[in-house]
Amino acid sequence: MDIIGAGLGRTGTTSLKQALDILGFGPVYHTKEIFRDPRRLADWEAVVHGGEQDWDRIFDGYRSTVDWPGAAYWKELSDYYPKAQVILTTRNPQTWYASCRNTIFVSYRREFVWRILLPLMRIPLLAADKRLRNFRQVFDAIFRRHFGNRPIDDQATAVSVFQEHIERVRAEIAPDRLLEYQVTQGWEPLCEFLGVPVPDEPFPHENDRGAWKRFTRSHVLRGLRKIAARPLRGPRGEGRRRPTGTAQWHTPGEGDT
Repeated sequence: MDIIGAGLGRTGTTSLKQALDILGFGPVYHTKEIFRDPRRLADWEAVVHGGEQDWDRIFDGYRSTVDWPGAAYWKELSDYYPKAQVILTTRNPQTWYASCRNTIFVSYRREFVWRILLPLMRIPLLAADKRLRNFRQVFDAIFRRHFGNRPIDDQATAVSVFQEHIERVRAEIAPDRLLEYQVTQGWEPLCEFLGVPVPDEPFPHENDRGAWKRFTRSHVLRGLRKIAARPLRGPRGEGRRRPTGTAQWHTPGEGDT
């Protein structure tokens, strides 16, 4: 492991992921890796429930990690990989909370409309891949590593948690090992810290609110397509068959691709 991202989600972590890929520090582990390969959720389910923290296995094939879940375990990872450099992405705490509230923290919102919408959204998300059924529980445990029992939907509490996190990383990580960084600063401070030349291309800026909505919508639509296809399947996802003695046909199940 070369780079440990200690910055919380919604602090430019997707832009940082792409920047590290460009600079040759990839592959980079990010929350989206779990959606690309839902089997990875089981790794974190074991970790949050006190199981073995087999970091070498969890991050096998990756040179860096940014965003959650890794950001919730930045201290354990920085101790386990003592030669890895640590990047703490930051932003204005109030705008960070506003971004979180409208994206990754929506499940904690108490308005009536969200209490109706969220259960409906989970139906196609679960249909997209049943291995993600415990995603909310796992990430609630990850968020609680920062918040404890404090309310996640309260702005003052969230801002305090954000600032506490920054202060703790500053206190725990040696200054020569730590870069406190905002992605709006571009290539120069990042490249200087990592000791690499500045690329001859623009710094990537990704994962605004629209990008998050497009990412979520793609998984909802994937689930809806699977739900729409279900009436064509027989019991247990098997294709229906013609009577004996006639040609048989098979409707693809979830594993037939």
